[in-house]
Amino acid sequence: MTDLAQFMTDNLRQLVQTGYRSVLSNPREARFALQLQRTMARGDRRRKQILKKEGLAVPPFLICSIATTCNLACKGCYARSNGIAGDTPTKPSLSPEAWNALFKEAVDMGFSVALLAGGEPLTRRDLLEQIADVKDMLFPVFTNGTLIGPQYIEFFKKHLNVLPVISLEGDAMATNARRGKGVHERALLSMQMLQEAGLFFGTSITVTTENKEAVTAPEYIDRLHELGCKLVFYVEYVPIDEGTEHLAFKDEDVQWMERTVDALRTTRQDMIFVSFPGDEKLLDGCMAAGRGFFHIGPDGAAEPCPFSPHSDTNASRDGLRAALRSPLFSKLRDASALAWEHTGGCTLYEHRDEVDEMLSA
Repeated sequence: MTDLAQFMTDNLRQLVQTGYRSVLSNPREARFALQLQRTMARGDRRRKQILKKEGLAVPPFLICSIATTCNLACKGCYARSNGIAGDTPTKPSLSPEAWNALFKEAVDMGFSVALLAGGEPLTRRDLLEQIADVKDMLFPVFTNGTLIGPQYIEFFKKHLNVLPVISLEGDAMATNARRGKGVHERALLSMQMLQEAGLFFGTSITVTTENKEAVTAPEYIDRLHELGCKLVFYVEYVPIDEGTEHLAFKDEDVQWMERTVDALRTTRQDMIFVSFPGDEKLLDGCMAAGRGFFHIGPDGAAEPCPFSPHSDTNASRDGLRAALRSPLFSKLRDASALAWEHTGGCTLYEHRDEVDEMLSA
């Protein structure tokens, strides 16, 4: 088994080194890249200190759903189907000040990256202003891209630690079919604005059995690069809607994707490619429940992952240490539940009934 903590730390370090290599001609971005490498090194040291002194394994990153509203209604959206997000606020949310305090605690514990999701995170400018003040963390913000305009361009220029990651499904036909008419064109306009501003940004692509070849094809990658995209997240589809199970990866699809992404990393070293969940088999199972990361809901609930909204601890109220030591997280890790057999992109979603039983036991 690969050492998980070291594996993830090494990959984060490589991501930063590779990702900002192409913007070194921009002095401000270059200074930020150097600062970010130092910040991640400090986080690595802090995690090792906590493990040695407290016996607590702190993962390097978090996933946080900070918004409960969204301006789109994409097909197969888990946040909407699970009640996390809607047209109007669906559940209580932490205040901007509470999120700020939570992320400052995370920095002290050695967390280096917090992936921001929703809903649509850019609907919460007030919250992002507070979060961006935590300079010792990197915040990739997963957005549909439709709300990026001159004001947000200035925001991203001011806060280089907030990294826009624009969601696509592939070409215009595929993206608009899932996200709505004109969304693909608006997302590309946002990419153009980010490129013209000289900002580092990425894209997130949901991969299915039907689009995997199209979104990894050399000509598609070339097009993303032309648009200024330096980072590509490939996220395996989780079959939320009945009748879409055929779109979820099986073992042979996972293996194909691993080979393809490895080849892209070799041939396109001017870009970063991240596959999620990616290396589960190499790492003896899912990385959720604090093993490699965990999810924090809009109200602060500490959950194993975004697709497993089960919680017995609130990270904001009880603290991140309590979250990592929560009974549910401990049960999932101790029972080897993270290595359960599954199809699709999420182990715990497929075994949600078993997780619910653990929570109520």
